Amino acid sequence: MRKVVVYHLLSLDGVSEEPGDWMSDTGREVFDDLAAVIATQDTVLLGRGTYEYWSGYWLTSTVQPFADFINGTPKHVFASTRPSRHWHGSTFVTAPAAEHVARLKEGRGGDIGVHGSTTLARSLLQARLVDELRLVVAASLARSGRTLFDAAGGDATGGGTATPVHGLRLVQARSTPAGSLLLHYAC
Repeated sequence: MRKVVVYHLLSLDGVSEEPGDWMSDTGREVFDDLAAVIATQDTVLLGRGTYEYWSGYWLTSTVQPFADFINGTPKHVFASTRPSRHWHGSTFVTAPAAEHVARLKEGRGGDIGVHGSTTLARSLLQARLVDELRLVVAASLARSGRTLFDAAGGDATGGGTATPVHGLRLVQARSTPAGSLLLHYAC
């Protein structure tokens, strides 16, 4: 069975929204960690918001290793209506994410990656379809914004209710010279 791997950048206070505002660790360790994660993936899952934002950026980006990966990998995009911009290799899915992802997991292929799509990642965690969490926790505080583990859509100021994620097993934890944590959990 294929694994669903959620790869997310977080601030120390758990914010996962727009890491460009608070993620400053661009050291080799972070890029090597990302390269190791995407090396096993041959499918990507995206929510509509991430698709809209990323399709405008990554189509012309030269930031490696992610630019070649995201532009060349099949993308399943969860959206109730078709986005206006087309990104090569994208399949638009209107079916419930949990049902579609459960079917993908049963098929053949490599790992299935979830990158940057907080709402989608939350729904898959809630449905217990995530097999691994790969987190990059920056040594910074965002102070506000959406969090990965907040089921009610609140932010780091305490709004909402935390999504229960039980039975996580730490596989590996490393730190970078800049103070970020590279965390790998099995779910």
